[in-house]
Amino acid sequence: MRDDTPQLGFSFNAPEAEAAEPPATVAKRAVPATSTLVEPLGLPLGLPLGLPLGLPLGPNVGPNVELPAAGRVPTRRLWAVADLVAAVRGQIESAYSDVWLQGEVSNYRPTTSGHLYFTLKDDAAQIRVVMFRSQARLLRFRLDNGMAVLVRGRVTVYDARGELQLYAEHMEPQGAGALQLAFEQLKARLEAEGLFDAARKRALPSLPRTIGLITSASGSVLQDFLNIVRRRHHSANVLIYPAQVQGESAAAEVAAGIRWLNEAGLADVIVVARGGGSAEDLAAFNDEALARTAAASEIPLISAVGHETDFTILDFVADLRAPTPSAAAELVIRSRQAIEEQTDALHKRLARAAEYQMLLCDRRLTAVAQHGAFARMGELLARLRQQIGSLDSRLEAETRRALTLAHRRWESSTAGLRHQDPRLRLHEAQRELAAKDSALHAAMRHRLSSASSRVEALQGTLGALSPLAILDRGYSLVFDEQGLLLKDAAQVKPGDEIRARLSKGEIRARVK
Repeated sequence: MRDDTPQLGFSFNAPEAEAAEPPATVAKRAVPATSTLVEPLGLPLGLPLGLPLGLPLGPNVGPNVELPAAGRVPTRRLWAVADLVAAVRGQIESAYSDVWLQGEVSNYRPTTSGHLYFTLKDDAAQIRVVMFRSQARLLRFRLDNGMAVLVRGRVTVYDARGELQLYAEHMEPQGAGALQLAFEQLKARLEAEGLFDAARKRALPSLPRTIGLITSASGSVLQDFLNIVRRRHHSANVLIYPAQVQGESAAAEVAAGIRWLNEAGLADVIVVARGGGSAEDLAAFNDEALARTAAASEIPLISAVGHETDFTILDFVADLRAPTPSAAAELVIRSRQAIEEQTDALHKRLARAAEYQMLLCDRRLTAVAQHGAFARMGELLARLRQQIGSLDSRLEAETRRALTLAHRRWESSTAGLRHQDPRLRLHEAQRELAAKDSALHAAMRHRLSSASSRVEALQGTLGALSPLAILDRGYSLVFDEQGLLLKDAAQVKPGDEIRARLSKGEIRARVK
């Protein structure tokens, strides 16, 4: 059966000479300032405290014995292992609640829960370290075995094994800063995946109608960008997605802006812009999730973060890196400006070519006009114009005659239609239908009145002939037990039950 009782991981053995000496001898000896009086605890453990006499000893502090008074045998105090470990842990946590350790990482093993477990060691010793998920998620570099790190935390004792361990709250690589190390690690990983390849980068659109700008709504970068765009090309539209560009939520907001602009499909190019700052200020643009979102963008993306000497992961993933936000504004509309200049040059070349062709045509026309055939052609054209004028007059006269004839036919047809106007015929039919409807209603009322009178007469006759009418005059109908009508007194005998039906109700009786 497994024993889960906490065990202390330190082994202290009391000196054999003092442990074997009788209590009386111990009571008579003078106790040195650095000696320890130890009683056997029933366990293979002793505790050489090495505490000077005169140090205040409480129930959780000092040796596990009571110092004997002169001439009195020392009393034994027994500890449970869990109590002893808890007492030691309390002293250690109180004394070493905030410490910095430096050493080499070994036995590192991440878990699916997000907690980090590893050993921090140097040439002479080692200690187990635990970093829980809430602190581990704040690390900006990837931990690995053999890495030299600085760890801040509190020292405690793991009761189940009686081992010292450190609860780490902060960790940074020794030597290079944490941000720089995280930057290099992420850069190497994304580069190995091909996210930096030049083959996957797309060219900017030649004529961007709408520029999607992701930046802070309160920064000077926004106004500088808009001023440059307005000055260089006033017809360009700028769709602004306000986002934090510094702090813990900056990376998530910028990534959300990239996704929104892709889903909306309103922008031809996306610009992520932020002014200069320290490495910590620009750390949001070294986020892996943001880099992958930028790589997945279907719209060409320009990274304009920091100054010309600042580089972020987003710069390597983007389709184009601009040294500054102002340069990004110039790069976005540079292609449009070049096309306008090219169009202007082509317009000038076309104008010169048209002038040259017109000059050639004028010379050829002058040469043709001076030829004799041109004069004869003029006479022919004059005769043709005369013939056309005559034909035009005839056509106009025939058109007038045809229109007059058609008008007369239309008037004759209109007069005939007036006599056959459907509205008049419909009105006459409605009046005839109303008259017949009135006659039908009168006939029906007459028939119903006659039928009602006849029914009343028949009802009177039927009532006079009804047997029930006789009952109203005081008569009754007598039935036997089987419900047969009795017509003769011989049909019953004394003791038989009979039933007499009256005009209202019935009577049951027995024959005597």
